[in-house]
Amino acid sequence: MNTTAAIRAYNKVGIESGVTAADPVKLISMLYQGALLAIANAKNGILRKDIPAKGAAISKAIAIIGEGLNASLDKKAGGELAQNLSLLYNYMVTCLVAANLNNDMAALDEVARLLNDLKGAWDSIRQPAAASAVSQQVVDMQPKAVNRAQLAYARG
Repeated sequence: MNTTAAIRAYNKVGIESGVTAADPVKLISMLYQGALLAIANAKNGILRKDIPAKGAAISKAIAIIGEGLNASLDKKAGGELAQNLSLLYNYMVTCLVAANLNNDMAALDEVARLLNDLKGAWDSIRQPAAASAVSQQVVDMQPKAVNRAQLAYARG
């Protein structure tokens, strides 16, 4: 096995292990991170004029957003929040298709900005395992906001 194949195998095992060990809240965060990485790879493909790499990276980002993030929304339990997120994800997919057709870095930047904002908000609801009593009190004071966000993904 050559070094490149070994690295790919190691990375695959690392990702699969991370997914297996992750709780539902962490999985959504991992989807955001994966989409952001795919967009960064697409931008690199455009800069290198590597059209196949750009197309593959944008296709991966579209799949993560459409088949991962959007498909995991529970529109009944999540109500208006889930509906709005779904519309935003559809907008992102449309931007990514346009970016692919036109090598549009601004469209990629727009989707990356939106994903970063959503990821930051999502990560902020995650309660660290070793939280202090003070941080637990802050979380306890805002259960409705946390529950609404988690319900959007049927994680409540």
